[in-house]
Amino acid sequence: MFRRKLTALDYHNPAGFNCKDETEFRNFIVWLEDQKIRHYKIEERGNLRNIHSNDWPKFFEKYLRDVNCPFKIQDRQEAIDWLLGLAVRLEYGDNAEKYKDSAPDKNTDNAAKNAEPLINLDVTNPDFKAGVMALANLLQIQRHDDYLVMLKAIRILVQERLTQDAVAKANQIKEGLPVALGEHILGFDTGDAVLNEAAQILRLLHIEELRELQTKINEAIVAVQAIIADPKTDHRLGKVGR
Repeated sequence: MFRRKLTALDYHNPAGFNCKDETEFRNFIVWLEDQKIRHYKIEERGNLRNIHSNDWPKFFEKYLRDVNCPFKIQDRQEAIDWLLGLAVRLEYGDNAEKYKDSAPDKNTDNAAKNAEPLINLDVTNPDFKAGVMALANLLQIQRHDDYLVMLKAIRILVQERLTQDAVAKANQIKEGLPVALGEHILGFDTGDAVLNEAAQILRLLHIEELRELQTKINEAIVAVQAIIADPKTDHRLGKVGR
């Protein structure tokens, strides 16, 4: 997941980095701050360097706040990815002359890029990832390792539920149809006519809720299929486009 950025930053083991190993993770954070980000002064890095301290998570949480990381300590993978993005940007800023000749050709075919707006997005940008994650949390959309997949899910939800027409339709007053309770068999007898009628009404309301739930399930299935069926999306490779 982090291999390309780790390689770009000359990390000693980009292919074998395991963020779930607590010792390796803490050493990595120290390396990242000491060698690349350098947000703290040298004398201020003592707490972060003390990786065997029981209070290290507290110091790491403070570090995330100090560098304005939008993710919390619990969001380890997202926080690492954001910190790596920050380090890459700082690395480029320190060596702009070295990398300026590697800039992409400005005369590339813009018409092809404009055919798919998502191609123009920098998916490695920490701000982009933070924005997608914030939208996904706001709209209660399931997280996915591929931020473009989440963005497409957000687009589908917005198109189907949050457009002006969709909101207007949802706000329309629905007039109920009269129901003849006598035509619906309750299936049991409480011994009280009033309770029987109340039970019939509750059963009909429950059936209506089940129908609405099934409709939402069907909409969710359609939305997922729309993402998976995209011929330009290869989830096995974790990338979009050819």
